[in-house]
Amino acid sequence: MAPRPYGGALSRRGTNRMDEHTPRAGMARHFGIRVVAAGKDKVVGEIDADERHLNAGGIVHGGAYMAFADELGGLAAGLNLQPGMRTTTIESKTNFFRASPPGRLTAEAVPVHVGERAILVQTSIYGPDGKKAAVVTQTQLVLPRDRRRPDNSGS
Repeated sequence: MAPRPYGGALSRRGTNRMDEHTPRAGMARHFGIRVVAAGKDKVVGEIDADERHLNAGGIVHGGAYMAFADELGGLAAGLNLQPGMRTTTIESKTNFFRASPPGRLTAEAVPVHVGERAILVQTSIYGPDGKKAAVVTQTQLVLPRDRRRPDNSGS
């Protein structure tokens, strides 16, 4: 069976429900991000880079690498949360090593540090030739899921 676009919805208990195959966000579906394996220690994904992902020079745009990594990194962080918690990306850094032509990119997101307040994830992205094209390191802030937002209505 071919992998489906992002299918890693999380249950309220924080367990991975890969069988549901529902996209977490519209961007992941639009970009064609597929999660092929997901666990607390590693998330593996792939994307078939086409004209949607290229810059004017015909190579994969740096922002496409970053969006791919953010999606997988967010899932990796989410799989390591305690019940009732959520994350948001507060920092992301990308090192680019080589250009990638259109084709299948693969990535592995690995939690480097899982703490009560922050989770650090490193995602390695490989080009169609299998060589490492980029590494994205991101920090995810851990927050309560039911946190109330302030009322900014001015009344």
